[in-house]
Amino acid sequence: MNKIVSTLGVMATVAYSTTVYADEIMSATDNWNQIEQRAKGQTVYFHAWGGSQEINRYIQWAGKQLKSEYGVTLKHVKVTDIAETTTRLIAEKAAGKDSEGSVDIVWINGENFRSLKNNHLLFGPFTQSLPNWQYVDKSLPIDVDFSEPTEGLEAPWGVGQLVFIHDQKTLHNPPQSFSEMLSYAQAFPNRLSYPRPPEFHGTSFIKSLLIELTNNSPALSKPVSNDDFQTITAPLWAYLDKFHKVAWRGGKQFPAGTSESIQLLDDGQIDLAITFNPNAVFSAQASGKLAKSTKAYALESGALSNIHFLAIPWNAHSSAGALVTINFLLSPQAQSRKGDLNIWGDPSVLSSQYLTGSAKHTQQFKSVDEPHPSWQTALENEWLKRYGN
Repeated sequence: MNKIVSTLGVMATVAYSTTVYADEIMSATDNWNQIEQRAKGQTVYFHAWGGSQEINRYIQWAGKQLKSEYGVTLKHVKVTDIAETTTRLIAEKAAGKDSEGSVDIVWINGENFRSLKNNHLLFGPFTQSLPNWQYVDKSLPIDVDFSEPTEGLEAPWGVGQLVFIHDQKTLHNPPQSFSEMLSYAQAFPNRLSYPRPPEFHGTSFIKSLLIELTNNSPALSKPVSNDDFQTITAPLWAYLDKFHKVAWRGGKQFPAGTSESIQLLDDGQIDLAITFNPNAVFSAQASGKLAKSTKAYALESGALSNIHFLAIPWNAHSSAGALVTINFLLSPQAQSRKGDLNIWGDPSVLSSQYLTGSAKHTQQFKSVDEPHPSWQTALENEWLKRYGN
C-alpha cells in the first residue's frame, strides 16, 4: 500500500481486525498538513454512480477545486452499479494485490459496505481524524449503514430518501400508498413503472413495497432466512404479478434508472418518476429536464431513507489523496454546493449552521428505515428469477 506519511507510522493494513486506529493515522493538525503534502501530485480514482448529469457535473467541479487547492487530480470512474467495484476489489484481494490498487475512493452504502467490510477490504477507521469531521451532524444515523456498524470505515456524504415525482398539471392527487398505486395502475394502464432491479432505485422500490405490505415486519431488521423470506415476501410477488400486468409496457420492460424515469415523466409516457433525492426535482427543473409544475412527494408512511457514504479500499494507490478528497467533500463549501437546489440538492450531512444558500433548507420527509442488508441480495435474486427474462 502507498503509505500516507511514513514518518507517522501509518498502519494502513491489508486486512484489519479492528484495523488502523484513527490516532495512529493522524492525531494532530501537523500530521494532516503532512498528509496534504503527500497528496500533492496524486491521482485519485473515485468509483461513483454515473447515472446523473447533475452529480457528474458536481464531481467535475470538486475535481477542479481539488486540483487548484491541493494539487490532487480526481478521476470519476462512472459505474452503473457499485457492486461492480466491490467485485473488482474482491478479485484484487484474491490475486494478492495488497498495494497499488485501482480504486482510491468508492461511493457506497448498505449491502456493498457490508461486503467490503466483511472481506476486510477497507482502510481505516479514518473519519474522526478528518479536520472537517467537526462539522458533521452527529445526530444523523452515521454510525450504522443498513444496520451495519460503520466503525469509522466510511464517511457520510449525503442523505438519501426514496420519493416520487409527478406533474401537478396532469396528476393532481398522486397515490399516497403502494395500495393506491396498484389501484391507479389498474385504472390507468401503462402509466406507472419502476427501474429494473438490481439497479439501486428499482431495488429500493421493491424494499419499500415489502415494508408496506408487511407493516414493516420485525424480521426485516434481522438477517434474512430462507423460511422467513418465502413467507414474508409472498405478498410482494403477488402484488408485482398484478402490477406488472398493467404497468408501463406491460411490465416487460423497465426504465434503466432514475434518469430514464424522469425522462419518461417529462415525455408524458409515465405519471410517476422515482428518485433517491428528495430535492432532485429542483435541479431537474433548473436544467430544463422537468416542467416547473412537477413536484416531489413521499408516500404517507414516509420515505425509505439512508445515509450514503465514501470509503477507501485497503489497497488504495493514492490513500493520502483519497483522505484529502473526502475531507474536502465534507467541507462547508463543498456540502453547500452539493446541497444547492439548482445544482444537486443532495441533503447535507453537516449541521445546518455551517451551510450557506439553499443547502440550509433542503427538504426531507418522514424517514422509513432500511431493512437488514441481507434482504437486498435475496430480493434482487428472486426478482431476477421471476421477472428478469
